[in-house]
Amino acid sequence: AVVSTQSGHYGRGELFETWCPDHRNSCIIAGYCVEGTLAKMIMSEPEEITSISGQRLPLKCSVTYISFSAHTDYEQTSEFIGLLKPAHIILVHGEHSEMQRLRTALKRQYDDTVDVFAPANNEEIILNFRGEKMAKVVGRLASKKPKAGDVISGVLVKRGFNYHIVSPEELQHYTDLSQGVVSQKQTVPFTAPFSLLHHCLLQLAGGVEQVEQSGKNCLKVFESILVVQEKNKVVIQWEGSNMNDMYADAVLTLCLQIEANPQAIKQSSLRSITQGKDKSTFEDRVQKLLVEMFGEDNVSYQPKLKYITVTIDNEKAVVNLKSYEVQCPNENLHQMITSAIKRLHIALTPVNVPTIAIT
Repeated sequence: AVVSTQSGHYGRGELFETWCPDHRNSCIIAGYCVEGTLAKMIMSEPEEITSISGQRLPLKCSVTYISFSAHTDYEQTSEFIGLLKPAHIILVHGEHSEMQRLRTALKRQYDDTVDVFAPANNEEIILNFRGEKMAKVVGRLASKKPKAGDVISGVLVKRGFNYHIVSPEELQHYTDLSQGVVSQKQTVPFTAPFSLLHHCLLQLAGGVEQVEQSGKNCLKVFESILVVQEKNKVVIQWEGSNMNDMYADAVLTLCLQIEANPQAIKQSSLRSITQGKDKSTFEDRVQKLLVEMFGEDNVSYQPKLKYITVTIDNEKAVVNLKSYEVQCPNENLHQMITSAIKRLHIALTPVNVPTIAIT
């Protein structure tokens, strides 16, 4: 007869006590056995076992162990570790003796390149990781030897445990990556005269380039934002970046304001307000403009000393209110503040009405 039973029956020994004294019987163990159970004990094939009642019984039946475990064996585990190449390995599941054997085999295979641990329950393990990362500069970024304090701008690429800094334009030469550009487009309802938008953009940006695209009238502002005239709407196109997104938002806001009340915009554009009439008013407007752009906490106004200080992310810009020159080591911040002051000056400068076609 063949009887299949769970490990719990081996724990109580109800069936096994009847069979074990007969050498014609056989016991096949086909799974993991916990320490302290009868199944674990008979795997060592002792001469006798102790019954539930305390009686000593001879063990004459054969005992065979066959592993049907779904867990990986040593070869599979070693192959997986070889592919992963970890710095630390912690063995947490299995018998203590088996885990120690596996730990010894792994340490022998990987020498000192991998730390292998087989901790007992609640045992503390301290893992040491290198805090510093070394990156190799390649491509045109490496054409000039950097000096202490130089800032290198590029893309940090990781391959395995190696790091490289590459120029975005050379990504395809040193990696499988390529540089992409996000082209953005915003369509806005616009029924006001396109010449009025041209005039307002001139006041906003300080310079407008007239271009033609597929037979359509287009205006290019800030050297990066394209405004295309279409029937009862305008299309704003630009390549996504922090600076271009800000410029596009300003153009979009202007289009919405003109569309909401074109007559009011037309009248306000014809007002003659000069800087020379009240210079202190212009200074106040510069200060208010910078507060709106960067926040009150980041702008310091010193009317007696005739300068305004703007501080953003530890970058400082100083505006001289006598000459309106901007001193700032950060090129982007310098350009942003200079352009804003120029646009404010143009907005407050008398408009040469005869040269503007407003219909």
